[in-house]
Amino acid sequence: MEVKVLNVSGKETGAKVQLPESVFGIEPNDHAIYLDVKQFLANQRQGTHKSKQRNEIAGSTRKLYKQKGTGGARAGSVKSPLFNGGGRVFGPQPRDYSFKLNKKLKALARKSALSYKAKDNNVVVLEDFNFDSIKTKNYIQMVADLNVTDVRTLLVLATADNNVYLSSRNLKKAKVITADQLNTYDVLNAGKLLLTAGAVKTLEEALAK
Repeated sequence: MEVKVLNVSGKETGAKVQLPESVFGIEPNDHAIYLDVKQFLANQRQGTHKSKQRNEIAGSTRKLYKQKGTGGARAGSVKSPLFNGGGRVFGPQPRDYSFKLNKKLKALARKSALSYKAKDNNVVVLEDFNFDSIKTKNYIQMVADLNVTDVRTLLVLATADNNVYLSSRNLKKAKVITADQLNTYDVLNAGKLLLTAGAVKTLEEALAK
């Protein structure tokens, strides 16, 4: 697939970039996407949730009333889960939600997500650029010139550029990453995928295998 290269002003530069079919034109694998997104979201969880069990509750262990003759159920401690303020039955405990996926499956998921974007014409290729200073208005002007102001965008750079990253950080619908940080969730979560020409080459080298 051949795509025209634009500059940050949204104008054609005259150059064209070939999006490799092995990365942007495969038959998407939905199950691979599901697993990769599931892993990404699971890895974001802190897993620090905790509730007290009955053995962790501070309170007396005396028997509340006699075993028999009351007409009610027997009770041995105020720390029982049946009483207000008692321990919780099978409550949440600290745990690690992360799990492992094979590298080939993760690569397939990324290529599937990129193929969906290319198929829907939601991939925009920009010439390599940088900002001279950290100014949010520069980034706002760029997305306005590209007609993607109201769309959630993901800008993928070939290498890290602190000025571009910091200029976009306060914008809710904008995210900037480098090609080696690309993940399936961010690609699918974006309405428009903005790739620099250098990022396209980096992705081809990393995924076209």
